[in-house]
Amino acid sequence: MKSFERLVLAHLKDITRPLLDPLQFAYRANRSVDDAVNMGLHYILQHLDRPGTYVRILFVDFSSAFNTIIPDLLLPKLTQLSVPTSTCQWIINFLSNRQQLVRLGKFKSSTCTISTGAPQGCVLSPLLYSLYTNECTSTDPSVKLLKFADDTTVIGLIQDGDESAYRKEVAQLAAWCSQNNLELNAFKTVEMIVDFRRNPPSLPPLTILDSTVDTVESFRFLGSTISQDLKWESHIDSIVKKAQQRLYFLRQLRKFNLPQELLTQFYSVVIESVLCTSITVWYGSATKSDLRRLQRTVRSAEKIIGAPLPTLQDLYDSRVKNRARKIIIDSTHPAHKLFDLLPSGRRFRAPNTRTSRHRSSFFPQAISLLNR
Repeated sequence: MKSFERLVLAHLKDITRPLLDPLQFAYRANRSVDDAVNMGLHYILQHLDRPGTYVRILFVDFSSAFNTIIPDLLLPKLTQLSVPTSTCQWIINFLSNRQQLVRLGKFKSSTCTISTGAPQGCVLSPLLYSLYTNECTSTDPSVKLLKFADDTTVIGLIQDGDESAYRKEVAQLAAWCSQNNLELNAFKTVEMIVDFRRNPPSLPPLTILDSTVDTVESFRFLGSTISQDLKWESHIDSIVKKAQQRLYFLRQLRKFNLPQELLTQFYSVVIESVLCTSITVWYGSATKSDLRRLQRTVRSAEKIIGAPLPTLQDLYDSRVKNRARKIIIDSTHPAHKLFDLLPSGRRFRAPNTRTSRHRSSFFPQAISLLNR
């Protein structure tokens, strides 16, 4: 069955790729968690470069999102995406009248028939959810709706205190969820306000479904802890702590006289992978003291192994350039237009950045590295 699902998956991707929401980053070629976070930060930092601006970021939480797909609601969405009628019928049949029971040891529950949701562990389920929510987008250019599967983030780019567009889009999102059987969990949905004005006034709270949304100072967004001051100290704290804990295992392996080559491989897989998680997102904006803390972990590993290891700066530079090159050759990527060649065709146009926090973010850093 999974083999056949993979055939249908490839077929669906070929048909729907040109019509997919560009700000849906999950289950798509040349898209990643880092792309979603970097794109969100780009919108935020570019907007905050202008005077009289601030940003409201809504991190939306859904209750059992994959279990709420209704086949009858999915059908017209697939038709709008030019999926052939025969394929639509097969998908609806695939999702309908599924037998389900619970087994605990030797005991089994009675069988029930369900026709809601996508089966867990199926190859098609993630893409079907993306197609189900594909039409859920922002209609106002000052509000960005980023999606990574069921992780949905609404970014309101506020100018001169006018929040009407942002509040309207949030209300439309709540209404769309109600119409499409998606349960928006207002109690777990939180908001973060990024405001660098000198004397920011207290802002009115946001209300969804008659519930006031809690405001937070930081939030773990797709694996990266984002703070309202857009600094990365708390995120780097967790990285350093995790990496130092894993140095213990490297020391133990050294005691057993493991060959240097294997110790280096262990470091690369177990420790360096932690240090480099989403490195393109936060490394360029990290403070010098935080970078020293990270590099001390690398030096400790070098002493244990007895061999030189790549510096985090080198790893950052190579990963930023590799990621940028992949975006440049993908015209469907939402960041593709940010890499604009000058008339000479040899260098990219440097973005206009007023603040150091914008200048040190992914896209300006990527263009700077490519132009060297």
